[in-house]
Amino acid sequence: MAGSPNSKQQAWGLFDKIVADAAPAGIHTNPWIRDGEGHVKYQPDFSALERLLAVPLQLGAETQSGVPALALDVWLSYELRRAGFDADATWPRAQHPRILPMPIVQLLRAVTAKEREALQLRLQKASSIQGVTSASASILGKNYFKQVDVIMTDWMTGPQLLISTKRMDSSYGNNAANRVEESYGDAKNLRLRHPLAALGFVFGLRSDILDTQPDTAAWLIDLLGKLGREDDAYHATCLVMIEYGGNAPEGPPEAIDEPLVAAGVETDPTAEDPPPDLTDLDVERSLTTLPAVSIRHDAIPESVSPARFMETMVRRVLDVTPINLHKESRRRMAEPVERPG
Repeated sequence: MAGSPNSKQQAWGLFDKIVADAAPAGIHTNPWIRDGEGHVKYQPDFSALERLLAVPLQLGAETQSGVPALALDVWLSYELRRAGFDADATWPRAQHPRILPMPIVQLLRAVTAKEREALQLRLQKASSIQGVTSASASILGKNYFKQVDVIMTDWMTGPQLLISTKRMDSSYGNNAANRVEESYGDAKNLRLRHPLAALGFVFGLRSDILDTQPDTAAWLIDLLGKLGREDDAYHATCLVMIEYGGNAPEGPPEAIDEPLVAAGVETDPTAEDPPPDLTDLDVERSLTTLPAVSIRHDAIPESVSPARFMETMVRRVLDVTPINLHKESRRRMAEPVERPG
């Protein structure tokens, strides 16, 4: 890789370490718990989420870099792996390439060790291979292509889960309405072509809006809940209320989406360098000095809570697929961890 890594490339090294620490040796905790009253509930790993959300602050990565929203994407994909879905089927994956079609995964599992090593080396060294690997996924909706941030799909099943994420840490009055309008249109576009796919929307919002613009905050939270109650829109919506000190990293004004991309015509849709070869010491040093970030659970209504969102999305996938699919996910839900009420 020529030159110094940009903030997104640096972030991947830290994201990967956080996720690896949360699932030692690739073994994920079971998110399903049974409380003292016998209710089976989904319990997200908020500790991992808070660490991931601290990475953009550590790097000073502004919104335009894509890193703040990427922290949400990485966490959601991690949670899907906790729920028992195939680690290679939940995108973005926990390693480069972030998107790898399942037929390629099956090929890697079927070939000899020597062939697998050569193929993996090719996949890991290339920034992307046209039609094979990529850094982002675009899905055709009813009328146009839409980049989806977190996805589970295969050519045999079609899209099974589609999650879009948005993140706002400032300029609420200028951009809030635009983000909501975009998300509503995207939901209609995707739902009409993929009615059986679990469709969700996650909105990361900095908690200072509760003090600086309480009316805007109330409007956004109310509207977010309503987006999850439409029969032909999202199956679930989620609010992540993020609290941290200091100023949000500032960057240039938000760019207008490239019209050709929205139309499904992209000149270079997958170009993204592999993560840099950061030393373990570099990563550990960065992670030990992460800024403090917390989730304001008290400011999140139950209807848009992360726990309810994940439970709804996982159950939706399992409800509309045959029982012989996603066996590990079904086993985990059927064998919840016993917790006091």
